[in-house]
Amino acid sequence: MGKLTGKIVIITGSDSGMGQAMATVFAREGADIAVTYRSDGKGAQKTLEQVKQAGRRGLVQQLDVTDENSVAALFKAVDEQLGTPDILVNNAGTGKSKPVTELTTAEFDQVIKTDLYGPFFCVREFVRRRQPVGGQGKIVNITSVHDSIPSPNNVPYGAAKGGLLTMTRSLALELAPLKINVNAIAPGLIRTPMTMQRVDDPQKSAEEIPNIPWKRAGYPEEIAELALYLVGPESNYVTGQNFAIDGGLEMNWGQGA
Repeated sequence: MGKLTGKIVIITGSDSGMGQAMATVFAREGADIAVTYRSDGKGAQKTLEQVKQAGRRGLVQQLDVTDENSVAALFKAVDEQLGTPDILVNNAGTGKSKPVTELTTAEFDQVIKTDLYGPFFCVREFVRRRQPVGGQGKIVNITSVHDSIPSPNNVPYGAAKGGLLTMTRSLALELAPLKINVNAIAPGLIRTPMTMQRVDDPQKSAEEIPNIPWKRAGYPEEIAELALYLVGPESNYVTGQNFAIDGGLEMNWGQGA
């Protein structure tokens, strides 16, 4: 028996990177997985194959987390094909690195709607389904070390991730009577398709890696193992917490001043 045997899990942005790693690890522990993607359908199918190789059920659904109707359609598909979800991981995210004077309103909106509205839409649908079955369940929000560490030229990202952290804490209190745990994971530099260009660029790597005490980028599987703890039975007494997994980057902020 795996830690998640019989559990139904929704992971947004599970077509690659951390989302794909979480889907694979959770399936190996007995969970059925709803895989979502925005544009990488091929990546989503690869995730689904890994879920099925673990002997579990799964589905693939295109999802625009900025659109509440798209989110509602995802949850309806999960209800019909897998059942009532037990676990939600809000992993889908985006960013926009630009000086604030050059940011368009549309660009700011896109980041806020993806990284903050998206989790809100998903949590709302999730809780609506947990209430009639007596509560219980786990929510994990993927934030970033930049939910606490300021980063120049990343105003919308910092605003969204900081907001998501506070949303996590507010939800933890609100949903405690339902025994729904709500926690956050704050990754540092992780090797994903979104960061690969930076990680593999010698110049960028030379600028960023020295700031990480562990002297390397993290791996999606390392995020997945922490997420497994937070959605598994061992974490039933853990809620409202934010777990940085960053090779010590956050602790190193401001050193050398």
